[in-house]
Parts: sequence; C-alpha cells; structure tokens
Amino acid sequence: MDILPPPAAPEKNTTILYGLEDKIPLGPSVLVGVQHVSAMVVGTVTPPLILAGALKFSPADTAYLVSIALLASAFGTWLQCRRRGPVGSGLLSVTGTSFAFLQPLSLAGQAGGLALMLGVSCVTAPLLILLAPFIARLRRVFTPLVSGVVVLLIGASLIPTAFYGLATPVAPDAPPWLGLVVGLVVVAVIVGAQASGRAWARIGGAALGIIAGCAVCGWFGGLRAPEAGSGAWFTLPRFFPHGFAFDWKFVPPFLFITLVSMLEAIGDITATSQLSGLPGKGPDHWKRISGGVLADGITSTVSALFGGFPSATYAQNNGVIQITGVASRRVGYVMAVILALLGLVPAVGRWITVLPPPVLGGLALMMFGLVAVAGVRLLFSAGLGQREGVIVALSLGMGLGLPTQPALLASLPGWLHGLLESGISAGGLTALVLTLAWPGPVSAKD
Repeated sequence: MDILPPPAAPEKNTTILYGLEDKIPLGPSVLVGVQHVSAMVVGTVTPPLILAGALKFSPADTAYLVSIALLASAFGTWLQCRRRGPVGSGLLSVTGTSFAFLQPLSLAGQAGGLALMLGVSCVTAPLLILLAPFIARLRRVFTPLVSGVVVLLIGASLIPTAFYGLATPVAPDAPPWLGLVVGLVVVAVIVGAQASGRAWARIGGAALGIIAGCAVCGWFGGLRAPEAGSGAWFTLPRFFPHGFAFDWKFVPPFLFITLVSMLEAIGDITATSQLSGLPGKGPDHWKRISGGVLADGITSTVSALFGGFPSATYAQNNGVIQITGVASRRVGYVMAVILALLGLVPAVGRWITVLPPPVLGGLALMMFGLVAVAGVRLLFSAGLGQREGVIVALSLGMGLGLPTQPALLASLPGWLHGLLESGISAGGLTALVLTLAWPGPVSAKD
C-alpha cells in the first residue's frame, strides 16, 4: 500500500492579517463579511432577474427566485467553510448562482417554463456529487496550468461587465462620464486604504470605497429607495414550488456546463488556497478541491429541489481576501448568516440591490482584475516553459478570440456552438485537450 507523504506546511504569506484558522474578532469579521456579500450579492441575484425578464415571469415568481438564490448561497457558503467529513473545501469560499447556465436555462424555460428549468437542473446537478470523490485521480488533467488558464479567463471575461455599471448614468440629468468618475473614486479609496499599510484600512477598504462612491452619487441625486415589495415579512422555501418536468434533449448542455463549473471551482479553490498561504498541490489540496466540488453539487441539487437555479463557487471573493488580508474561514459563517437574512427578509435584500451601478462597477473592476491576477499567479506556480507557454497562448487565444465571432459560432453544429460560445469553456477545453495531447512531467507531490 502506498504511503502518502506528510502534509506540506502552509506557505508563509506575509500579506495575510488573519489566516485560515485564526479567530478574528466579531467586529472585523462582520465588516469583512459585509464586503464579501457586497462583492457577490448582485451577481447572485442577477441570473434569476435576467431569466425572469426574458421569460416574463410574474413578480411573485421573480421575488421567490431571488430569495432562493440568496438562501442557496448562504447554505453553500456554510458548507464550504464548515467542512464536515468529505463536504466542503474548508476555505473562505462563497457560492452563488452560476451565470454559466443562463443559456441552457433560457432554452429550457422557453420550452417548458420553470418546471422544466428546475427539473433538468435537479437531474443534472448530482453529477458533481458523483465526480467529486474521483477528482484527485484527474490531477494529471486538472493541473495548476489548466486551473490558471481558467481563473485568468474568468477574471478577463468578467472585467468588461464592470464597465456596464461604470457606463450607467448616475442620475437622469447627470453627464455620461460621471459614472466613470464615481467608479474611479471607489477604486482610489480602496487603493489608498491598501497603500496606507494599516490593518483596519485594509480590512475596511472595500466598504470605505462603497461609502465614498455612494456619497458622490448622493451629491448628484443618484441614490434611490427600493421599490415596495409584496408586504410579506419572510420568504419560506417550498419543495418543488413550480412542479417538475423533464426532457432528455436538454441534458447534454446542462451536463457540459456542469463540467465547466467544476473546472472553474478547481481554479477558484486553488486560487483561494494560494491566497490563504496553503500549498496548491499534494493530497490535502485535492481533498479540499474534492470537498468543495461536492459542496457545490449538494448546493445546486438542494437549490433545484426548492425552486432555485444551479450554484457555483465564486471567484470575485478572492479579490476581497487580497484587499482585506483576511482568509479566516470563520468569516464564512458571518457571510452565511447575512445571506440567509437577505433571503428570508425580502425588504433587506431590496436595499442591498439598489446600490448605484457605478459604485458596484468600480468595486467589480477591482475585484475581477484581482481574480485575473490570481490566475497569473497560478500560471507562474506551474512554471512557464516551452510546453506551458504554447498551451497558455493557444488557450487564451481561443478563450478571448472565439466568442468575438458570433457568425462563425452560429455556423457550427448546435452542440459545438454550445461548447465554444463561452470564452471560459473554449479556453478551458483547449487547455484540457492540449494537456492530454502533450503531457508533461507530474511531480510526486502533485
């Protein structure tokens, strides 16, 4: 029987103020938790809002989808950070509604409404649960090189979305460039907090940036109150609230996107491990990844059972770890409580979602850029020799170039169109294929 080497000691990371297992005081943990939630809450509720608008859902169904998205995020974040048995990464990770499923969900919704959307989600989500125990055996494929390409593409693909917020007018009579100014104020405050070298400034940097951006928006009349809700104080989850329907022809695209989300989770968890000062290889690392993917599968399955869409581990919160210097997983419990309150109390969530778009755009620009940097760090950790350089170059070329040619994609067969339409999947698949076709040496420690 093979004897595993002893666990590698955590790499020293002088930029971390609170490490993975450090006990952070309640006050700073709440402040950091709020910043994590601010970085991802809009992303979590946006997919159901987009689908509700495109498919003409009723206001009551839309409100329920938003609440379930937040509750599923709370449940998934708790699973990730808690790590009991094989479930959870044990890192400061957060889950939210996956944008990757928008297209297959939309097609299913056009064919059979919410019943079919949630039925196919419920059947395909357990794939992650089945694959999670075997991920370590796939480490020759899911290398730091592949993960680095995926994380870099995630950051690069998300950065343009930040400018939608920056280009949004602060007020109806405000000049178009004012949104960019607001975003720059947010970024300047965050950078200034980082440059100050003070622990409290780093921990509260993102919150200070949001406050400063909101102050500028308020000065120009860009703050507004949320719309009135239905009057209900609480939203309680319901089992199969829209019924159940199923059609096999929608399974392939759902299964492929599920595999892509697994690859994204591997990259995100690897980046979080790196930021937390933990080694990005070895048996302990693969146990964390396996637990994280298993938690994602459980969260997506439970979400579908109660009328929600598939979830995934989010990458933007790695940017919050870099900004605040806090990697303590205990912050995750605070995040889970905040997200649960937002989901159970609709009035609270409505106030969060009316933050001015330019403020969120400035914050997103900083966060998504740091996600891309985390991918670059992973690539350097893998070593960039001749083989690695060719794989990265071709993967980035496919991931960044192919989605810009919709006419070319439209000429491809439907299944191939679905595979390559996303830059993340196009680049990630290229890295996977090239890694298999051109294998490199694998360290005994991997």
